[in-house]
Parts: sequence; C-alpha cells; structure tokens
Amino acid sequence: MTTAMKPTMRRDLERIEEVNAGTRTPVVFVHGLWMLAGSWAPWARLFEDSGFVAVPLSWPDDPESVPEAHENPDVFAGKSVGRVADHLQHLIEKIDRKPVVIGHSFGGLLTQILAGRGLSAAAVAIDPAPFRGVLPLPLSALRGSRPVLGNPANRRRAVALTFDEFRYAFANAVDEDEARALYERHAVAASGTPLFQAATANVNPRTEVRADTRNPDRGPLLIVSGEKDHLVTWSMAHAAYRKQQANPGVTEIVEMPRRGHALVVDSGWREVADTALRFVQRFV
Repeated sequence: MTTAMKPTMRRDLERIEEVNAGTRTPVVFVHGLWMLAGSWAPWARLFEDSGFVAVPLSWPDDPESVPEAHENPDVFAGKSVGRVADHLQHLIEKIDRKPVVIGHSFGGLLTQILAGRGLSAAAVAIDPAPFRGVLPLPLSALRGSRPVLGNPANRRRAVALTFDEFRYAFANAVDEDEARALYERHAVAASGTPLFQAATANVNPRTEVRADTRNPDRGPLLIVSGEKDHLVTWSMAHAAYRKQQANPGVTEIVEMPRRGHALVVDSGWREVADTALRFVQRFV
C-alpha cells in the first residue's frame, strides 16, 4: 500500500522541476518552529526580483496554510531535527545545481546542518537555534522555551504558543498591534521534539543537533543576530559563529539593531533580507 503524497511535498517537487527547467540560481528558504513556508513570501519576491529563483521548502507533512494548520495541529508532533534535515536534503539533491540556503531559527540551525553536508553554494542562518558545541543558555532563552520545555510530555507533542508567549519569544521588539497581527498571520503549532533535542545536545554525544563546521564544501556562511532576540541571543549566535570559524570558507556575523526573533516577518523584514541578499550576491 502506498501513502498519498502530501500537497506541500507535491508543491515542493513541482517547484524544483520548474527550477531545473531554468538557469537562475535557486535560493532555498527554510522556516523554523511555529511558522510555515509561506512566511517567506516577501523574501521570495525580493530574491526573484534580484535575479534568483525562490524555493521555500516545507517540513515533512506541513499543512499548506495557517488555517489548515489550526484545524489539525497534531500533524506537527514528533518531527525531529534529523528527520527534517534528511527531508530537506532529499529535496535539495533533486535540484540540478547547488542552491543558496537561507533559514530562520530552527531553520537557521537546519541551514548550518545542510551547509555542513556540502549542499549549499552559500548560506545565511538568521537567529539560528544552537547546535552541539554552542554553550551559552541565557535566561531569556529558557523563558522563551518554557512553554515547551516546561512539560517533558511535550517532547512528542505539537505545542502552540499563546499570544503572550509569542509576544515574549518572537515579537518583543514590535508594538502590541503588530505583534498581534504577526501572531494571527503566522503562528501555528510546532513539534516539541527539536527544542528538547537542542536543550540536551551538549550532553548527548549521539545528538542529531550537530553541524559539520569543518567541511571545506560548506561554502560562505553569514549568521544574522537580532539585538533584542529573547530566544537566540547575541551570545548564542556569536558562539555558533566562533564554531563556524573553524571552516576554511568565509564566515561572517552581523547584528541587526533593535530587532527581535520575528525579524524575518515583521515590518522591518526588508532590512534583514537586503543584508542577506548583499552577502549572497558577493559569492553567487
């Protein structure tokens, strides 16, 4: 018996076929927890207007839309970092030329994992979740993760954030009206598994939450940090940068002033996107 292909998987494969029929450099966008691939729509338009071809990829079994995700939140449960990374690798390997990879939050972690597997021509990791070897764990990150980590049973569950939890973790650097609009437009449930994996990565030698920072095929990497981010602070982003400096390729880091974790979708997204675009254009 065969399992029916999910609509998002079919859409991603169709998009890759379109990419392979052209010659422009593809840019793969990877979302993080509590978001969907559609959150990258403004970025996709910007990069396409700049001569690239955009490929926002979904995680396994993701719903197609936020309303659909609200109707069936349990679909997110149990997705691990390793499963998502392998799923994205499977899709990227169907592209006939190396793409740029850009990811946010856990998508930023996945971006570094994929780059470490030699799958990217260049990569941008925005407020990236930590991998094994990244040691700082600030109180704000613990508080922002508490809705998931506060209950061990959440490891295998899908967990949705309340507005107040989203406000603290994602939208602390915007006013309340914008925070509420972002919550209603983008927030969906998320697998608790990756947060537990990240929290234990430094004590679990077999963790999936690891990036090969020394692979010479990693390509140029930019890490972007939001100054006001509660979930991934500068200390965490800079620790990842220091680990990545072991690579012979170009490794850079930039801090975006006055920006929180929602910096890729809030009203200031263009400044972040332009920063990523300028970096990519230097190498691709």
